[in-house]
Amino acid sequence: MPARAELRPVGPYSLRLSGRHASDACRVVVDGTYRATIRVDGRLERVHAAQRVDGTIVVAADSDAGVDHVRFALGLDDDHSPFLRAFRQDPLLRLAVERLRGLRPMRTGTVAQALLRAVAGQLIQAKRARQIEKRIIRASTPELGGLHAPPTCAELARHAPAELARHGLHARRASALVRLCRTLELERLRSAPTAVVAARLERERGLGPWSAGVVCIEGLGRFERGLARDLGLVKLAAALWGRYVEAEETDALLAPYGEWAGLASVYLLHAHALGLVPLPGDRVAA
Repeated sequence: MPARAELRPVGPYSLRLSGRHASDACRVVVDGTYRATIRVDGRLERVHAAQRVDGTIVVAADSDAGVDHVRFALGLDDDHSPFLRAFRQDPLLRLAVERLRGLRPMRTGTVAQALLRAVAGQLIQAKRARQIEKRIIRASTPELGGLHAPPTCAELARHAPAELARHGLHARRASALVRLCRTLELERLRSAPTAVVAARLERERGLGPWSAGVVCIEGLGRFERGLARDLGLVKLAAALWGRYVEAEETDALLAPYGEWAGLASVYLLHAHALGLVPLPGDRVAA
């Protein structure tokens, strides 16, 4: 039965801001609207959401499951106000906290999709990584209304590594993805503590702290595990410290943020791209 709901985000939230560069093979996010194809009990459904000027998210879906999907995918119940208060005077995040306060990372429809994103995105440009992800999803899952269902473990596990490599995924990473999808039911990670999830993923050949961060933030909706050693953080650290920086050294950037390291990494990356992180010699508007 068609469902319609009006959802009030807990704390500050901007769909327009959070949805920048968030479109993929399963969803389109543009101008403060969200449209996706999801899978419910084996059938495909469509869901649409838009944010009104008063902040309310208006959802139209084929069933109540679509409303629940929007609530999780947009992180509407995960108030990050304590993060904003804790770091409003932080030397690196001060301007970002002020100007990007409605930003929350958008989540994928399945944990398997987050793992695919984590594997595809290693050590290559983001645009190229998203192209690889789209090709693999389109080759793996059914489509409705021009958008594909988020991939399951079983759908990704059906591929041979060589087949994924033909879609552009590095052979070693393709093997890691298939191996994990065949041996671990990723959706069960939702009930595990973040530290346990990260440790389990990092035991796999071909995965590391950055991949674990992607899965925790985008697949599980956790804020405490950062995008450690992201190339954007390497560039930020080099600009801050005025020298060549090894990826491992950027762990020091996230250390001060403790349980908010995941959200801090997202804010730092956005802020650096927008010129909101004060750098030596810069004049940044207060």
